[in-house]
Amino acid sequence: MEIKILGTGCPKCNTLEKNVQEALKEMGKEATVEKVTEIQKIMEYGVMLTPALVVEGVVKASGRVPNKAEIKEIIGS
Repeated sequence: MEIKILGTGCPKCNTLEKNVQEALKEMGKEATVEKVTEIQKIMEYGVMLTPALVVEGVVKASGRVPNKAEIKEIIGS
């Protein structure tokens, strides 16, 4: 599974990454988690508000920080 955190490194972006890592650990799932900080690459996903969560190339959340329960739901599906 490939997960990308889109954002410039703001506190919300860091919180999203932490929530994703914790959700993966609690679920016992492995995934490649990559931070994308370049504005041009972020815009390639059509994201205008960060942070954004991308799972397998699909934007699942943008402009907010999903909690761990929501991330588990997104990753589990």
